[in-house]
Formats: sequence, structure tokens, C-alpha cells
Amino acid sequence: MISKIYIAHCEQDEPLAQELARALWAVELESFSSLYKKARILPLGERIRFGIRQSDCFIPILTQEGTRSPEMNQEIGLAVGTDQFVIPLVEAGVELPILISHLQPIVFYPEAYEDALGKLIQNLRELTRLDWLKIKCPYCGEEMTQYISPQEEVERALLAGTHLGTRCSYCQKNIRLDPRTFRPVLHQ
Repeated sequence: MISKIYIAHCEQDEPLAQELARALWAVELESFSSLYKKARILPLGERIRFGIRQSDCFIPILTQEGTRSPEMNQEIGLAVGTDQFVIPLVEAGVELPILISHLQPIVFYPEAYEDALGKLIQNLRELTRLDWLKIKCPYCGEEMTQYISPQEEVERALLAGTHLGTRCSYCQKNIRLDPRTFRPVLHQ
């Protein structure tokens, strides 16, 4: 069962990591990252070792900058050395580092990163049980929990180019959700 995920990324890719963490939060998966501003009293190396050892899955975000990062490559080495389950998110045109070159990555284009996040969540749904969805209402700001839409419904919405729908249990307004990331989409 996967419940905690370590996100490895270089400093320049922090926005991508935060977007991934928000998508994982929405499907009730906890995420760790060494660059987050948590537990700053602990040295960076300790945060990395703790995060990787406590995780059930390791997701490196590999961009051109990320593959050149010594810290990122050390995180990959530690994850492989501790037999972590690795799912690489790789920018199109970037080669996987040698230690994980045998893996099948989820390839993304920067302008369509949400598509890769949708593929990742779909793969995680096939590997582990994801029952709940957390949503922060864009209208009233309240956070609610509900059952996650069945994968068949998500796939129908993706094929039709539509959104998933729900209703805020607090303000009762209808909310449209991006079927890839389950993030609320404001009406335009």
C-alpha cells in the first residue's frame, strides 16, 4: 500500500514539486521533499534520509537542471540503495540517470505537466487503494473530503474534454474539477 511519497527535485523545479504535492494531497497521499521548508532545524541530509526511508514510493522530477544536480543524483542513489519503488517523472528529451535507466518513466512537457500528473495518479490508483479525495472549495475556502470518482468516470471526462463535478458541502456551490489532478477549476 502506498501512502507516503518522496518527491526528489532540484531547486529550480520547486514549482513542479509543489504542483505534484498538491495533486498527491488531493488524493490523500502524503509527500516528503528535502527542499520543503519543514523541519529546518534538521540538516538537509537528515531530512533527505528520513524522507526517503519513511516513503513507500520515490518520484524524481527530472528536467535538464535536475539531471545535472549532484543532490538530485545522490537522492536517486539513496532511493535505489534502499530498494525504494521509483516512478520517474521526466521532461521530454531528458535521459534517465544510469541507476534508473531501466525504468519506464512518465514523460512530460512543461506546458502540459498536468497530463503527466494525471497519468501518475492513474498509475498510483492501479497500484494502491485511493478512496478519498480532498477538495478545498474555491468559493468559501473550506476543505472537504469525499469519495474519489471511479477511474472510468475520470477517463470519460478526459476523453470528452470535460470536467468532473461535485458540490461544496459547506456553501453548496457546484465545483468543477480537473479530471487529471482533481484540482477545482473556476467557472469562466
